[in-house]
Amino acid sequence: AYNTYLYAGLPPGPICSPGLSALQAAAHPAKGDVLYFVANGRGGHNFANTLAEHNKNVSEFRKTLKK
Repeated sequence: AYNTYLYAGLPPGPICSPGLSALQAAAHPAKGDVLYFVANGRGGHNFANTLAEHNKNVSEFRKTLKK
């Protein structure tokens, strides 16, 4: 009933309801100064401390899409 590709309309209950661990992580984030992340195209992520670093990572990821 929650697969909206198979069933028309909204599902019978809430959608995108976070679990307890997600709520705890949001309330108590891990220590660190990393603000940005982007997929690396190989199943992982690249993390960055600045917007400039992040934009470089995004550019590198986009190059993998053109191959």
